[in-house]
Amino acid sequence: MDFKEILKELKGELLTLFEEKWGDLKGESKKDVEQFLKDSKDKLERWTKLLISKDITLDDYKWLIKSQKDLLLMKALHKAGVSKISLGHFKNKVVNTILNVVTEFIL
Repeated sequence: MDFKEILKELKGELLTLFEEKWGDLKGESKKDVEQFLKDSKDKLERWTKLLISKDITLDDYKWLIKSQKDLLLMKALHKAGVSKISLGHFKNKVVNTILNVVTEFIL
């Protein structure tokens, strides 16, 4: 498993997701995505390796990924006027995107 490839794919998918929702705020969303991935990289890599080695289940992995949702602060989008409720719903989409990308690579 090349985690750098997973991270690259993940970044692309998340940027696309942000652009589809808030295309006019592409610059702001890119900063938020990069910060989230920077803050979560070590944990994501460790958990992904544990999943591959079957030291944790897919359900455990999902729970761990969901626990990172609060790290996705989306400060730039909030400053740009996006509501907290809208951001909260969007965080769930981000979590699902992470799960989809990782499971596509390893399963």
